[in-house]
Amino acid sequence: QVQLVESGGGLVQPGGSLRLSCAASGGTFSRYHVGWFRQAPGKEREFLGRINTVGGSTWYEDSVKGRFTISRDNTKNTVYLQMNRLKHEDTAVYYCAAGLFYSERSRDYDYWGQGTQVTVSS
Repeated sequence: QVQLVESGGGLVQPGGSLRLSCAASGGTFSRYHVGWFRQAPGKEREFLGRINTVGGSTWYEDSVKGRFTISRDNTKNTVYLQMNRLKHEDTAVYYCAAGLFYSERSRDYDYWGQGTQVTVSS
């Protein structure tokens, strides 16, 4: 059993940056791959990217590739999402999720955080 808590969201101007954190507790964090997702009002949950158990591999959707970077520090039980050159369309609730599959599918992730709001506005 793993509990995840996202933090670091907030209001940022277009072109700005934010770093989100996903802190894990209650399990062996290094066993789990982690994905980042977001959900905007009225839209389906969108997969953003993933990182494998040891952090040696990452993969990103085209919409965020080159702007977002996922990293992890297993000694701190934390995964990060660095977001640069933010756009209005990045406004959403951002979620981290942990699972045993290195996957882009929501159904392959067993544990989810509560989400953190990111609002990009001038």
